[in-house]
Amino acid sequence: MSNRIPLVDLKKQYLQIREEINAAIMQVIDETAFIGDPGNRFVGQFESDFANYIGIKHCIGCANGTDSMEILLRAYGIGLGDEVLVPAMTWISTASAVNAIGAKAVFVDIDPTYYTIDENLIEQHITPKTKAVIPVHFYGNMANMSAIMETATKHNIVVIEDCAQAHGAELNGKKAGTWGHSASFSFYPGKNLGAYGDAGGITTNDDNIASRCRMIANHGQAGKHNHQLIGRNSKLDGIQAAILSVKLKYLDQWTDARINNAATYDQYLNFPGLPSARPNSKHVFHLYVVQVPERDKLLEELKAHNIFAGIHYPVSLPFLPAYASWGHVASHFPVAHSFHSKIISLPMYAELTEEEIKQVAEVVNAAVNQEATSVANTKY
Repeated sequence: MSNRIPLVDLKKQYLQIREEINAAIMQVIDETAFIGDPGNRFVGQFESDFANYIGIKHCIGCANGTDSMEILLRAYGIGLGDEVLVPAMTWISTASAVNAIGAKAVFVDIDPTYYTIDENLIEQHITPKTKAVIPVHFYGNMANMSAIMETATKHNIVVIEDCAQAHGAELNGKKAGTWGHSASFSFYPGKNLGAYGDAGGITTNDDNIASRCRMIANHGQAGKHNHQLIGRNSKLDGIQAAILSVKLKYLDQWTDARINNAATYDQYLNFPGLPSARPNSKHVFHLYVVQVPERDKLLEELKAHNIFAGIHYPVSLPFLPAYASWGHVASHFPVAHSFHSKIISLPMYAELTEEEIKQVAEVVNAAVNQEATSVANTKY
């Protein structure tokens, strides 16, 4: 049996920067700067570093990526009776954050090539109740933000980018998180820029939205005990902020390695259904997702060779039990629905070696091409 190849290897990344990470954690402990209250220098440093990195005025740290989305929606005054457009295929937080603040998530089918929201379908879903659209830069691939911003401006709706899988991604030289009116980031450990626990962030150039987000995330306070509105407790803690500041220095290096690993996969895999990057963009390959005819059989074959893959995501949002009462059928979202049984995420992280990628590719090629031959023989 070959050496174990995981879907992602956080330990291997940690070992490369262990001394810096440990020193950063100890510094927070020495200063007992645990909670991300105003004045926590570790949180403030990361917020400044990340804002500078993506090229935007404000970064507001919070407890996780889901909170960042909910806080933004509240900051824009979106709530009961409003509608927000979200892609039919993404992690549930994009939609559940909308539902959590009392609005309705309206699903839009995805582009069959890039997996992001289909910008050509957005306008037909806009109603007088539509207040925002949340394009997700899915798998690390940028949505068509030029077209989305044009449609949003025409209809006077807010654009909140979901950048949970797209740290450092670019379109036309402009980074994810700087195109829309604001953006949500997750720093969950498995992300391209991940903490060692839950963490999230908000980016915007809007001073008023930034101020409201800070208040909402800190019990609605504008200064201690000065509660201007009903807020919540959603803070980026000092240890996670310090870890993120260390890791941010390596993000571009890790991104280049991911892009190189994706190109290596492209070189060794020999069947249709490989991922495509949008023209004039930097796809940061949070995930390397391929389409295969018999996904479950391939998963078993990979596991038999000690290779661990994933599915992101096995069921698109409109067809989850959580939304069963909404009555969606396959014809409403034909592209998203068609991917349910086809997509598989192969191991992807910066530290993958060419030999490991070659091992994965050999197993995948053999399984996929055997299945294609079997199907052809059945037909003829």
